[in-house]
Amino acid sequence: MNILFMTAHPLLPQMVGGLQRSSAQLAEGLMARGHQVFFLGALMPDGWIGKRDRLLLKLTRKPAVKDHAGGLPTYRGWHPWDAVGHVCRKERIDLCVVLAMQPVKMAQQAQRHDIPVVMMLQDVEYHQHGGDFARLGPVPCVANSRFTADRFRKDFALDPIVIYPMVDGAKYRTETTRENVTFINPHPKKGLDLALDLARNCPDIPFAFVEGWPLTPEDKASLMERLAPLPNVTLHPTAQDMRDVYGKAKLVLAPSQWEEAFGRIGLEPQFSGIPVIATRIGGFPESVGEGGVLLDRTADSGEWTAALRRLWDDDAFYEQKKAAALAHCAQPCFAISHQLDQWERVITQAAQGSLQAEKVNG
Repeated sequence: MNILFMTAHPLLPQMVGGLQRSSAQLAEGLMARGHQVFFLGALMPDGWIGKRDRLLLKLTRKPAVKDHAGGLPTYRGWHPWDAVGHVCRKERIDLCVVLAMQPVKMAQQAQRHDIPVVMMLQDVEYHQHGGDFARLGPVPCVANSRFTADRFRKDFALDPIVIYPMVDGAKYRTETTRENVTFINPHPKKGLDLALDLARNCPDIPFAFVEGWPLTPEDKASLMERLAPLPNVTLHPTAQDMRDVYGKAKLVLAPSQWEEAFGRIGLEPQFSGIPVIATRIGGFPESVGEGGVLLDRTADSGEWTAALRRLWDDDAFYEQKKAAALAHCAQPCFAISHQLDQWERVITQAAQGSLQAEKVNG
């Protein structure tokens, strides 16, 4: 089957985030099972990919151009929804899997070309749908958590299938020196203010801040200014191989202030037995489970500091959470083979028109 994953977000390697990593892992798994997978996303003008594809867009006058910079065949364009028909015709697409960011606008384009769609529900940011989700009709939906499924069930009378994002333990599992507290994606939505408070409150603990979402020059300058008085904080660039990050982490900090639909960062470190301290919000209770500590969104920096210090200083408690982390990520619901079985059932039935918004058992 020829499958197109599409989004109005930038894709690997121009943007590195949960959406990009999870969809790439799924694509690789489907390709290993004999499917052909393509991607369509937004082009960022910066970097060599931006310069190359920007020139090709101008020369070819096509709505999107193809590259393999992220390791998978990827079309990029300024307005990816305008390129859906072009890509579907060129690659003889049988099915479109619609990712987050302008999903309604993207899906409607596929429907106009009579291409079946599966909606991959990855957030609850309805203002970024690019239209009324209800106007899509009874399309098949896969949610990345029970939290996301419940929200769409309540707001759109759907019954999505829940398949957790794929996290290949082999790409994250590593021995770690356990020498720092790691905070991924220093962005206000991800709890930057709280992370800075914790670094100030714990000057004896080394913190590693790792860039995630692209920062504007102004945001980067502001971040560097705020980090300047904190000698225990080191800022690292975006990592393509997260083992380079987790190889030094004793615990991972995820004080997010927005509704993480799943919270992939809550699961990745656990393959290395690294506990996570996260906000009890969105899908974090599912991704973190017993493999860490969850605090209410209303918890102040004092409560966060106490939780961090206990994990950092209390060896017995740390070992308990380390064991719980390893057990949590080993559950069948996170096994890639099981997840691929579920996805193959979904896409097969969707392509045949026999799956609408019904839950697939198994």
